[in-house]
Amino acid sequence: MKIFKILIPCYNDWKSVFHLLEKIDFHIKEIKAEFLVTIVNDCSNETMPETKLNYKKIKSVDVINIKKNQGHTRCNATGIKYFSEKQNFDYLLLMDGDGEDRPEDLPLLINAVLKKKNISIVARREKRSEGAIFTLLYQVHKIVTLIFTGKNMNFGHYSCLTKNDVILLSKKKSLWSNFAGTAKKFITNLESVPTVRGLRYFGPSKMPLMGLVIHSLSIISTFKYQVLFRSILAILFFGLLFIVKPNTFSIPANLLIGFFCLIVFVVSRRENIQELDNSQHRIKDIISIHTTRL
Repeated sequence: MKIFKILIPCYNDWKSVFHLLEKIDFHIKEIKAEFLVTIVNDCSNETMPETKLNYKKIKSVDVINIKKNQGHTRCNATGIKYFSEKQNFDYLLLMDGDGEDRPEDLPLLINAVLKKKNISIVARREKRSEGAIFTLLYQVHKIVTLIFTGKNMNFGHYSCLTKNDVILLSKKKSLWSNFAGTAKKFITNLESVPTVRGLRYFGPSKMPLMGLVIHSLSIISTFKYQVLFRSILAILFFGLLFIVKPNTFSIPANLLIGFFCLIVFVVSRRENIQELDNSQHRIKDIISIHTTRL
């Protein structure tokens, strides 16, 4: 029987996480596999409530505690590194703990990886649940990343990874700054299933507009060499266009592309420093050694 580990990061949102666990247990009840959950507590300053867990399908729920708050992306990276070194499993499921990664889509991801061998699956966002402004900016984000990286970045953390891909990603420095870009760049057999972005169980969405900008730049910095190559080609194209037709918009276009390249370079330098700092940590330096089993 295949073993699935479910990784759920949490920062001061215990109510959502425990509600999510109930939903997960319900939606995986017909799947013939073993499921174990690990909650990565991102140094929450709110105490985890005492609760009695009585699940029909989930075999166990563990909590590992990060010593210092790192943010969502690094929390997932820590979990991936932890599982790559410590745990026996066949697949690792990554989920947000607030309901935006819908548990009713879990059978889609699980059945997809069980149907084919040696592939990892990501949840492709066919529909968003946020407001009109955020949805519009998200489409802009997808277009910008497609232009500069050549990759259609239409997924987030919600995914089901093979053990080999977990080990592969755990060795990549860029994992500490962006999961989606790293998965797209390094996983050879990566497929997707269509899903809908859900609504948070409690409270408003925690993804600010500036967070979306940072997310885009983090993806682009993962493909920094491809971005620079494409930017150089674009500059040469508009430069040639200006020679042929001096009255075109090639000068402002060149300035815009050059400015963007500068931003990418600065972000890449910043992200590389942070990646190096974190990738050199041993896992025991990042998390509390002892885990709690609920």
